[in-house]
Amino acid sequence: MGDVSGAGDDVRRARYAVAAVFAVHGAVTGSFATRVPWVQEHASLTAGQLGFALAFTAFGASCAMPPAGRISHSLGSRTALRGLLALWTLSLVLPSLAPNMYTLCLAMFAYGASAGMADVVMNALGVEVERLLGRSVMSGLHGMWSAGALIGSAAGTLAAHLGADARLHFALAAAVLTVLGLAACSGVLDVHPAEDEEPPPRFTLPPRSALLIGAVGFCAVFAEGASLDWSAVFLRDRLDGSAGVAAACTTGFMLTMAVARIAGDTVVNRFGAVRTVRAGGVLAGFGGVLIVLAGRPAPAMAGFALMGLGIAVVVPLCFAAAGHAGPHPGQAIAGVATITYTSGLIAPGLIGGVAQATSLVVSFCVVTVLACGLAAFAGVLRTAEHGGRTGVSPRVAEVPGPRP
Repeated sequence: MGDVSGAGDDVRRARYAVAAVFAVHGAVTGSFATRVPWVQEHASLTAGQLGFALAFTAFGASCAMPPAGRISHSLGSRTALRGLLALWTLSLVLPSLAPNMYTLCLAMFAYGASAGMADVVMNALGVEVERLLGRSVMSGLHGMWSAGALIGSAAGTLAAHLGADARLHFALAAAVLTVLGLAACSGVLDVHPAEDEEPPPRFTLPPRSALLIGAVGFCAVFAEGASLDWSAVFLRDRLDGSAGVAAACTTGFMLTMAVARIAGDTVVNRFGAVRTVRAGGVLAGFGGVLIVLAGRPAPAMAGFALMGLGIAVVVPLCFAAAGHAGPHPGQAIAGVATITYTSGLIAPGLIGGVAQATSLVVSFCVVTVLACGLAAFAGVLRTAEHGGRTGVSPRVAEVPGPRP
């Protein structure tokens, strides 16, 4: 067993650093989500073609996440995260450069691959910080992701309202976020394997313990991905909302997710993971009903806000449950992340395909059913209620700051 160097204030500083990384990661997603209608028009895509292209985001992530643990093992978590996060922020420019469906598919694959690898490493670091602090922090970290996504979507809403070219918007956002991401990475934990620890395999199937946890994450990510990628299109095409109103709907969805996740650790510590997720499933289901029945933009926007509130803490709790379920959090997190990103792989294509065959209303009926499923499967997250454990991990975590 390796030793863990540093504690107290240094660990809290490392928590703030990884929280900043989550925010930068989320800002990339928020920047892209509000400009999906621009990307669709620029590439001259139908709803079905857009859904097919967006599916390559999760496909790329699912392919790239399994080797992320090996990269972190070889380079150390800080160096690995620094490189992978920079790839993710810079990949934001790719979708805006695609002139047709085929090039957009390639762009979204690269975009998703870089996102997935950075996601695994930063969540494993979040679990390590949670272990060192001895209390739940994952919901708050994901709240910072949502806050970053909110900031990115707010900038995107302004750019859409002004009619700005997304190529310029994405280039400026990528440059700023790359600089901020590199600065944040300098303060995160630097986790190295113990001397006798075997490197993880290059590719591995999700461990059995991750399957049921991943099923809950599957439902939540399906609803989240559908709302992020299609809320603006739903407002514009179904309810005749303006470009600014459509983008504002995505921003409202992200706002409720950010608030719920930032407050999530307090709620989970009081009521437990299972009851929190069950209540969230009810809220998300009600939000889905509002979306489906909406005849005007306002009720639909309220529905998307409730959807975000209901599903907000589910993915953080899934990662926390996976990270504390066994001795190798990175592998378990990669397994759960692969399952949840598979949901993201299915969601855009299914939403677009159903919309092409029927309507976006029918597509969001599917989303509503899966959101309600959170209440039924919440019991598998009981390990997240006991996740704030202290102790020594089989890795060496170097904490930035003054050394004792």
